[in-house]
Amino acid sequence: MAAAPVSNTTPDTKEVVLAARNVAKSFGAVHALKGVNFDVHRGQVTTLFGENGAGKSTLMKVLSGVHTPTSGELILDGQPVEITSTVVAQELGISIIHQELSLAPNMNVRDNIFMGREITGKFGVDYAEEDRQTRALMKELEEDIDPLTLVEDLRLGQQQIVEIARALSVNSRVLIMDEPTSALSATEVEVLFKVIHDLKARGVSIVYISHHLEEALTITDHAVVLRDGVMTAYAPRAEIDLEWIVRNMVGDNFDLGTPPDSTFGDAALELQALCVGAASGSGLAVDHLDLTVRAGEIVCIYGLMGAGRTEMMECVAGRLAPISGNILLHGRDIAKLTIAERIAAGLVLVPEDRQRDGLVQTMTVGRNLSLASIRNFTSGLFTDAKVENEIVNRSIKEVTVKTDGPTAPIGSLSGGNQQKVVIGKMLATKPSVILLDEPSRGIDIGAKAEVFKILADRAKAGMAVVYTTSEVTECLSIAHRVIVMRRGKIAAEFTHDTTKESIMAASGESLVA
Repeated sequence: MAAAPVSNTTPDTKEVVLAARNVAKSFGAVHALKGVNFDVHRGQVTTLFGENGAGKSTLMKVLSGVHTPTSGELILDGQPVEITSTVVAQELGISIIHQELSLAPNMNVRDNIFMGREITGKFGVDYAEEDRQTRALMKELEEDIDPLTLVEDLRLGQQQIVEIARALSVNSRVLIMDEPTSALSATEVEVLFKVIHDLKARGVSIVYISHHLEEALTITDHAVVLRDGVMTAYAPRAEIDLEWIVRNMVGDNFDLGTPPDSTFGDAALELQALCVGAASGSGLAVDHLDLTVRAGEIVCIYGLMGAGRTEMMECVAGRLAPISGNILLHGRDIAKLTIAERIAAGLVLVPEDRQRDGLVQTMTVGRNLSLASIRNFTSGLFTDAKVENEIVNRSIKEVTVKTDGPTAPIGSLSGGNQQKVVIGKMLATKPSVILLDEPSRGIDIGAKAEVFKILADRAKAGMAVVYTTSEVTECLSIAHRVIVMRRGKIAAEFTHDTTKESIMAASGESLVA
């Protein structure tokens, strides 16, 4: 299918409720947006595609009042408006669900949802009414979460649900969703899409950003592609498919890679009858699991939310204690070693939540990269700056981090580059086994390919690689073997030449129509 002609404006202006006209946004010398024209249609979903750093989130933050444009104007219901803050945006009926969660973990679900918008009565805050509305929102999202549960006690997917519930509670005319499904299970995604369908029926306009391309295609009415701060393509749903999106994002002849030609060595990691308790305190999250991964081998672990993937990875890395079983690293049982001792022994984990568990937000790019290797350049209370700089500069080059330099704030990087920093930090310890829990979460297709290439290159050099994913397409990229987990057990094992349908059927999932 040929790409639609690009005029840097969405041509279908019927029922446009919110529009950006020639909007530019600069941060110093960086031009994040370069004269973008963008339309939001009443009662429809406009999906915004683009690589990390393309300007998607910047544009959404301009529309929702987080940023003010450097130039250009915003038009609401045909009239120019100045959206100078998120408060002004909400007063105008515009709200946003951010890609990175903005919840207060030490507060409960109810208070997070109504923070800054408390419902008051004669005697102060009406907690009973807030409880009632919170329960109604949870029921709408088909999630059994008590309003008084602390956010920090929820798993990542449930925290994402709370973020969505908070946005829904505002009753917005325009709802911007920036990667709303990045931590959701397939079942939770289906529920969210039902909610989106109901919102459209009520006339609510949705702006949707997602790196899950096939998933986004199921709900979109209009598609827009941004690249380097410029709109490069627009088309209505009837004129687009997956190839159209990828081609306009990253060009032709693109894929996520293939299994590298590796000569497998001896067993690098062995799990023997591993059992890990469930977070609820009853039952097993991982149930007598046996798995062997050899040096130079790439193994993908696939399964639905609750299959036990994360619990298995965190137990192997030392973040969770096993109930029983053995964890062997090159034949040595490491089940009783601390996390630091396992890293020193050659086993590392790239966690699912890079913001909370993988990065220190107050540190620079360089300090984040060197953090796990600190024993290599410290002696007592003293650090060797030269050695640290060598580690940092080598890591930036090896994992191709796009940054202004080691002293740049970690928050200045795109999601894909932040993920590369987390991976680079762990690779700098020179591990023999690397575990990665959802390494592509919240990053674009181009960044995914770069991450997978890094892993393939390391496997060629003899490293054992184990990664989990909830995207079946990623199972069929660089993995030599695909292990499907279900209810804490291995349900099936496949080689690279299997099919999506076989993998999903083994997990208990069905393809989205």
